Amino acid sequence: MNYENIIIDTEQHVSVITINRPQSLNALNAATIAEISNALDKLQSETSCRVIIITGAGEKSFIAGADIKEFADFNAEKAQQLARNGQNSLFNKIENLTKPVIAAINGFALGGGLELAMACHIRYASENAKLGLPEVTLGLIPGYGGTQRLPKLVGKGLANELIFSAKMISAERAQEIGLVNEVFPQEELLAKTKALAEQISKNSPMGIAKAIESVNLSDTDKGFEKEIISFGELFEMDDKKEGVAAFLEKRKPVF
Repeated sequence: MNYENIIIDTEQHVSVITINRPQSLNALNAATIAEISNALDKLQSETSCRVIIITGAGEKSFIAGADIKEFADFNAEKAQQLARNGQNSLFNKIENLTKPVIAAINGFALGGGLELAMACHIRYASENAKLGLPEVTLGLIPGYGGTQRLPKLVGKGLANELIFSAKMISAERAQEIGLVNEVFPQEELLAKTKALAEQISKNSPMGIAKAIESVNLSDTDKGFEKEIISFGELFEMDDKKEGVAAFLEKRKPVF
């Protein structure tokens, strides 16, 4: 697939997907969603990639929401199909990918942009970032998982406040409420995100994959059992054997 809206760069087991629509503040249209989805499938199968970073081109916007022009005239059936297809092909895919996905939020993360960031496993932001879910100002609600993921990250009360008011919050406030992990100056954001990704990439890929599966079930009644089963399964995998051997031999493991 030839990409027109994204750029992919891989170095030292870390792949950076840059959404490259600066003229539209990197808004998500159907073509861009399809390209990101395709890129994730490709990177999932590549052994050279162990961690994925998603960011936006330029210094103004991570993703400034969905491209409203594409669905302005939809009826209920088409709108539901849009939301379902988007969640299944991209947002849920990010959350359930067995390789860690980190959002480097380099500016506006609004609507679908914030929903994409929330689907990522970790979120770093620049000091100039602004985050919000403005859908109710259009007579809508978040349709790409925002009403479900935001309460899990910040609690139901704060999620209601942000969704009902449609207000934007600063990166500093987002860190205070647990919506983003760390905040950095704009010029340091990508380097800091890559440093974390490179640290993660040195650890067991199988261990991380199993950890993602278990953490994703942490708010269900299946989480503890998944952790137990995964813990046992890893004992028969090469990564565990290498990790334990390296520990006993007082050397760094090579996964």
